[in-house]
Amino acid sequence: MTVFAHSPDGLLVPAGHGRQLVTPAHEITFKVTGEHSRVASSFEVVVPPGFDVGAHVHAHSEELFYVLEGELEVLAFEPRIRTSDDWKNWRSVTGRRPVHAGPGTVIVVPPGCPHAFANRSGEPARMFFQSSPPPDHERYFEELFAILSAPGPVDESAIAGLRTRYDIEQLTPLRHRH
Repeated sequence: MTVFAHSPDGLLVPAGHGRQLVTPAHEITFKVTGEHSRVASSFEVVVPPGFDVGAHVHAHSEELFYVLEGELEVLAFEPRIRTSDDWKNWRSVTGRRPVHAGPGTVIVVPPGCPHAFANRSGEPARMFFQSSPPPDHERYFEELFAILSAPGPVDESAIAGLRTRYDIEQLTPLRHRH
């Protein structure tokens, strides 16, 4: 059961609570939504092994990622050249490269900054994710989980259309193990 304690003083979402969306391979918990905050939506996300969100950019959204458990490979910079292959080979004009991010790592992504994360390990990773402004990412995740929960193979064209509708310019492919 999801329990929110909401008062004029603030919102308390106890550990293990929030609205969950779950598929056999994906899990996200809505912690703070546009119903509760004018500033940002907050989520706890389980990133399954083999998942790569693909490099992408938002024209209007700002994001913050905090790795809680596991390890992710992350990118948050403009590359010298935006290639359409795997972003792990990208380099910035100052020499930055994608990094391995373990627990305690924070990644802040301003609007217009290419970014990506991938779980290239064999174990799930868990992160806190915040996006501003709300509620676009909330709606995006609801629609994405509906696509991922449909029977049969994942409808990649539906995901591509969804990402376009929600201010996500996909630069490299989204990849996931089935």
